Amino acid sequence: QVQLVETGGGLVQPGGSLRLSCVASGSIFSINAMGWYRQAPGKQRELVARIFSTGSTGYADSVKGRFTVSRDNAKNTVDLQMNSLKPEDTALYYCYLQNDWGNNYWGQGTQVTVSS
Repeated sequence: QVQLVETGGGLVQPGGSLRLSCVASGSIFSINAMGWYRQAPGKQRELVARIFSTGSTGYADSVKGRFTVSRDNAKNTVDLQMNSLKPEDTALYYCYLQNDWGNNYWGQGTQVTVSS
């Protein structure tokens, strides 16, 4: 079993920054990708950013230039640096891990609220 624990959510004013962190533990054998999804009330869960074991990254168009995903392969951690936050970034953010067999694992989520 794989466990993912997120930290770093909270309340921030528009234009502010937050950094989310996620650590994976358990039966981790071969990770293909780690990253972040988010889900706002009444909306579907959407991919925010991900980083593959090769180091290549992908971002949702809505966060490009503002968010940066990074990963420490040795520690099985993935971070999301979020800058220039907007009210529309408000959501529950989930860390995820995909192994080489295509299995996905999810954290419990951490709330990010952007409001003045």
